[in-house]
Amino acid sequence: MKKTIILSLLAVVLYACGNKENTQSLDKMIEKKDVAGLQAKKTALQAEIAKIEEALATLDVKKEEALVSVLTVKDTVFNHYIDIQGSVDTKENILVQPEFSGTLTSLTVKAGQKVSKGQILGRVDDAGMSQQLASAENQYNLAKTTYDRQKNLWDKKIGSEIQYLQAQTQMVSAQKAVAQIKAQLAKTIIRAPFTGTIDEVFVEKGEVVAPSPQGLMRIVNLSNMYVSTTIPETYIGKLKIGTEVDVFLTSLGKTYKGKVRQIGNFINPSNRSFGIEVSVPNPENLLRPNQVAKLKITDYVNKNAIVVPTNVVQEDGTGDKFIYIVEGSNGKTGKAKKVIVTVGKSSNNVTEILSGLSANDIIVTEGVNNISEGMKLNF
Repeated sequence: MKKTIILSLLAVVLYACGNKENTQSLDKMIEKKDVAGLQAKKTALQAEIAKIEEALATLDVKKEEALVSVLTVKDTVFNHYIDIQGSVDTKENILVQPEFSGTLTSLTVKAGQKVSKGQILGRVDDAGMSQQLASAENQYNLAKTTYDRQKNLWDKKIGSEIQYLQAQTQMVSAQKAVAQIKAQLAKTIIRAPFTGTIDEVFVEKGEVVAPSPQGLMRIVNLSNMYVSTTIPETYIGKLKIGTEVDVFLTSLGKTYKGKVRQIGNFINPSNRSFGIEVSVPNPENLLRPNQVAKLKITDYVNKNAIVVPTNVVQEDGTGDKFIYIVEGSNGKTGKAKKVIVTVGKSSNNVTEILSGLSANDIIVTEGVNNISEGMKLNF
C-alpha cells in the first residue's frame, strides 16, 4: 500500500509539477492532437516510474515487528483419505415367497419376531398331496415286499431273472414317486431362509397366496452389514482387500471402523467407476439397510512425513509454494525467513511437505499474511 501511494504521488508530481515549458509543451501537443508526441511523452514517464520502482524495491525494506503464532514441525504419520458417500445394506434382507400356490392354512410368526434358519413360518394347503403321498407309500411298500420275496427266490435259483428285474424296477419307480411327492409337499411349508428378524408380514391366515412382488413377509438379518459405493477408476491399485475405512453414519452421528471386503472387477463406462463393499460391525443393531454413510478410505500412508496446516502454505508470483519459518529463534523472538517447499497430498486441513522443511523447523502458523522476509517476529 505504501509503495502504491508513493508511485501515485510521483506520477502526479511528474505530470503536475514539471517546469512551465514542459507543461506548455504537453498542452500544445494535446491542442495539436500530436499523437506521436504524446506517445513519446508517455514512454518517457513510464521509464521514470520503472526506475523509481526498482529503487523502492531495494530501499523500502520493512522494519516493523509482528506478533505471530508458531509451531515446531515433527516427523509424523500422514494418512490421505478418499471421502465418498455410500449406502448401508445387507445380503440377508429378502421378501419370503411361497413356492406353492394355495390357501395359507397356517401362519406361525408376526412382525418383530426373531427366527432361526429353517424354522417353519407358515403352511400352504397341499391340495390333497398328503393323500397322494399316503397312496404312493403304500404302493412302494407293496413293491418293496414283492421285490424282497422275488430276490429270495432268485437267490435260491427259483423263478426267472425277468421276474426278479421287473420287481426291482417296480420298487425303484414307486420309491421315486414317493420322493417326488414329498419334494412337492415340502414346498407347501414356508421356512426361514436364514436366522434373522421378521420385519413385516403382508398376509393373513386364510388368504390365497402365490409368488408376487410383495411376498409374504420380509426377513432381515442385521449381523452381516456392509456399505456399498462406487470409486473413480483413478483409484484402481490404491485400494486393497482389508483396507481400513472410517464409516460415519449421519443419522446416528457415530463412526464405525470397517474394512474393504470386495472390490469390483468391472468399470462402469457411464461414470468411469467401480464398486466396492465395506464390511461394518453392528454390535448395537443400530445399522439399517439404506442408511446414508460417509466413508473415509485410506489410500496413501507416509509413516515419516512432515506435515503443516494447509493455510500456512502460500504461493508467490512465480507459482512457487513457500512457508515462513523462524530463523535465529531464542524461544520468544526471531526473524522471518521464506523457504520454498514442495507439497504432497492434503487431508484433514494438513498438507504433506516433501522437501524444503526438516523436523524441528519452527513455522509461522498465524499472522503469515502480515510478515515479510527479514521481519522481526514476536511469539
